[in-house]
Amino acid sequence: MLIVPEALIADLLTPEDAYAAVEAAFAAMARGEARNFPVVREALGEGRQYGFKSGFDRSGAMLGVKSGGYFPGNAGRGLINHQSTILLFDPETGRPEAMVGGNLLTALRTAAASAVSIRHLAPEGAQVLGMIGAGHQSAFQLRAAARAHPFTRVIGWNPHPEMLTRLADTAAELGLPFQAVDLPQLGAEADVIISITSSFGPLLMDGHVTGPTHIAAMGTDTRGKQELDPALLARARVFTDEVAQSVTIGEAQHAIAQGLIAEAAITPIGAVIAGMGPGRQSAADITIFDGTGVGLQDIAVAAAVVELAKQKGVAREVEI
Repeated sequence: MLIVPEALIADLLTPEDAYAAVEAAFAAMARGEARNFPVVREALGEGRQYGFKSGFDRSGAMLGVKSGGYFPGNAGRGLINHQSTILLFDPETGRPEAMVGGNLLTALRTAAASAVSIRHLAPEGAQVLGMIGAGHQSAFQLRAAARAHPFTRVIGWNPHPEMLTRLADTAAELGLPFQAVDLPQLGAEADVIISITSSFGPLLMDGHVTGPTHIAAMGTDTRGKQELDPALLARARVFTDEVAQSVTIGEAQHAIAQGLIAEAAITPIGAVIAGMGPGRQSAADITIFDGTGVGLQDIAVAAAVVELAKQKGVAREVEI
């Protein structure tokens, strides 16, 4: 079995590599060539979440599982709150093939997913990017969005305003002006919005969004989490990575529970990528990408990094 430690990931996988792997995984799902297995997600108390995401891509001969979760006490220990490890298996024999550090890969694949949605669903001529959330993953989201689309300005909001320096610094790194705003102003001015928080209540309300907008809702991946007003989903065209997860642990869970939208109205983003379904249908559309995070994303980026590690001779081999 090969081991690719966390410390090697940054020098192996580029954001462009992550984007290509995630986009291909979504398309394979839509074509029926790959499927995710049911998510296991458990609360450990004190805000800690632990679980497994897994899947099988027949076309790419990839089988694997990501184990990990969210541990809010880690910041005080000098660790990031999201911790994970990815295991890849030989789909013919079941033997373990690789173990890969999953922390940076999770950030890269999550950012790649929102970037995929922006490239396929953003309004034509979009200029202003709105960011809701300024935690660890927000910088990855901002960089990936800027690679996917030529934004001219960034505006942002966070429940703890002192953390907005992360977004301001990242925007400056990208050569983009940044402004801290309140949520009504963000909803009114942003052409594309990315929400990446751990909220358990709606932040962006229906009345905040006043024009054609694409929203990548990336923070809701557990039952009870919520970033958007369900009424906003009711008047939007909703897309997702995995419909089964969207309606149970994703942003759509609340609109579904209230009878505001039907499961059949949610479109897999892979169908748009593969040319099997429409994306934006009108210049006036509000589109929402419910990014719940699927095992096949993790497997795809892990498989890509293992191949790169083998090419560079840095993967460590052990006997199991």
